[in-house]
Amino acid sequence: MFIPHTEADRAAMLEKIGVQDIQELFEAVPEKFRFPELQLEQAATEMEIMQELDEIASANFSVRDLICFLGAGAYNHYIPSVVDSIIRRGEFYTAYTPYQPEISQGTLQAIFEYQSLITALTGMDVSNASHYDGATAVAEAVNMAYAQFRGKRNKMVLSPGLHPHYRQTVHTYVQGTPVYVVGDRPEELNNGPDGLNKYLDADTALVVVQYPDFLGRVYDFTDLANQVHHAGALLAVAVNPIALGLLKPPGEFGADIVTGEGQPLGIPLSYGGPYLGIFATRQQYVRKMAGRLVGETIDNRGQRAYVLTLTAREQHIRREKATSNICTNQGLIALAATVYMSILGKHGLREVAELCYHKAHYAAKKIAEIPGFSLGSEAPFFHEFGVRCPLPVSEINEHLLEYGILGGYDLGQDYPQLKDHMLLAFTEMNSQEDIDLLVDSLSEMVTEASHA
Repeated sequence: MFIPHTEADRAAMLEKIGVQDIQELFEAVPEKFRFPELQLEQAATEMEIMQELDEIASANFSVRDLICFLGAGAYNHYIPSVVDSIIRRGEFYTAYTPYQPEISQGTLQAIFEYQSLITALTGMDVSNASHYDGATAVAEAVNMAYAQFRGKRNKMVLSPGLHPHYRQTVHTYVQGTPVYVVGDRPEELNNGPDGLNKYLDADTALVVVQYPDFLGRVYDFTDLANQVHHAGALLAVAVNPIALGLLKPPGEFGADIVTGEGQPLGIPLSYGGPYLGIFATRQQYVRKMAGRLVGETIDNRGQRAYVLTLTAREQHIRREKATSNICTNQGLIALAATVYMSILGKHGLREVAELCYHKAHYAAKKIAEIPGFSLGSEAPFFHEFGVRCPLPVSEINEHLLEYGILGGYDLGQDYPQLKDHMLLAFTEMNSQEDIDLLVDSLSEMVTEASHA
């Protein structure tokens, strides 16, 4: 740690305020509440500290050291170097929340471009910028639906195929409120969209589904959207943004709100964050939407300019009553997604999506041929699918680590009926050789188990 004050500086300050040492400054605090004296080791040089930190870090695994087939909401995609290069520029990296448009045009334009790209990707009218992650974006959809109906509808229907963390976050948000949640019972996982219709009534405010869902399955929600709207409720769709490079955007099948985890859009895994919560909606709901909004206008010289829009929603004006509570950091993460989408363009995004799709389907075919393994569902999938395993998932993943492979997610953690089911994800980062190694490793484990 760098401390700029010398011993002489500290002595001069103590003399000025009339005390002998720093400890005298804390005499007013009862001794039992004071922090104890620390017995620190001798100070080390920067070089020695870096060597020690490198040694500690070497005990960790990362997707740079392993072949990764773990997804479940956070995915190992290739991130072009230009993404990191741009977001680390001082103009963006240290920029504060753009409350003053006259000195924040660059940041405001970046946010506006992000919003424009997200609306194009989702097929919606307006996007905010943004939320903390996919889970909080879904929870904010629940809040918005409750506000839209002014508390006259209190039921929120969550699909059991919605990410478990998203469902847990919603349950946390609604504690102590009139809102109640139904539909997300694990035993109803295989009922599909039609299984949610029974929850629709005059008290239903919102139905939330995932596309593709947590198990990677892809459903057409057009009929469900019609049923939801017939009941007078709203439909929210949580998306994988990479999948939208290939699949029909939710705006085309009747979604009222689209949320999503933006991590696949040029944001590293980073031990779980910071990530990016995507949120887009229809124009008529914009005043109830949380999150920052930037609009394009013309200044008094006739030049294009950018400003915060609907600022009466912002925390710097309404404080605790604001619907927007998004911090500077989220602007930086949204910028990363903006650069990523801009660099790839619609054709590049589709190419990434197609690579993910084809690699996953190649792997599914190969794994299904291994004795004892089978696909967990016959539903269409994008780049992630469940697999029935002949052994506990923990044992399989331990075996795969010996080959430098990070295996899949144990679905039995969240769905008891899926004990010994593994969720595997495939991205453009997985070569055919990687997939073949996974298949060979699984085959070898089955052979060893049969001979044991």
